[in-house]
Amino acid sequence: QFYQACKTGIMDRALSIYFLLGWLGGDLLNLIGSFLAHQLPLQVYTAVYYVLADLVMLSLYGYYKVKNQGGGFATPINIAFVFLSLGMVSTLSLLGRGAVAVQEPARFKGRSLLSTSRDELGPKPFSRSEIIGFTIGSVSSVLYLCSRVPQIYTNYKRKSTVGVSYSLFALVMLGNLLYGLSVLLKNPEPGQGEGDYILRHLPWLVGSLGVLSLDVVISFQFLAYWRGRASGTHEERDALLGQPGDS
Repeated sequence: QFYQACKTGIMDRALSIYFLLGWLGGDLLNLIGSFLAHQLPLQVYTAVYYVLADLVMLSLYGYYKVKNQGGGFATPINIAFVFLSLGMVSTLSLLGRGAVAVQEPARFKGRSLLSTSRDELGPKPFSRSEIIGFTIGSVSSVLYLCSRVPQIYTNYKRKSTVGVSYSLFALVMLGNLLYGLSVLLKNPEPGQGEGDYILRHLPWLVGSLGVLSLDVVISFQFLAYWRGRASGTHEERDALLGQPGDS
């Protein structure tokens, strides 16, 4: 998506700002909730990366929004964007190290098909921090689901997906699928029932596997609007800049 934004120069029209803000909000709450609810280390690592990527994408959106409307301020905008990007990368790298350092190392144990059920042991009560983390994770899942709706509407309104990288959504779909499977295929901790294990990871499973269905809708939009991609880039860019297209 970063490459597509630089290539077309119309990221501020191709992506919905509500999609980006919803995605960032979901990732931030996902990071906080994963940490408080003692989720798998993989979930914390990926959450830190997602927040970093979201901030860079929002910066690109703001960059092209100002650049396409700012007239002759391209050079100062370019300089400001470079310093802002470097600052965000440095800050989140330090925060990511701190978050990861407090996570206890955990071994991944694949789910055994012949293992006996431990549900009769009863669910382990939630701690206070786990309840807060579970609640935050649930809100994160709702933001993930709601963030796709503005982008679906933006694509429908434009009747085009020019400026949006399908690789972004294809990799997100693959990542969410594998992410959900990795949680489902891990064996519960000793003494923990499978029902209790699923319940404690439910918000993150809904957030990953639920968003997958909405990304399939966006994939169909790419197929439906594919014919207009070749000519759409120049037309939208000329209309955005107020310049007549070349004949």
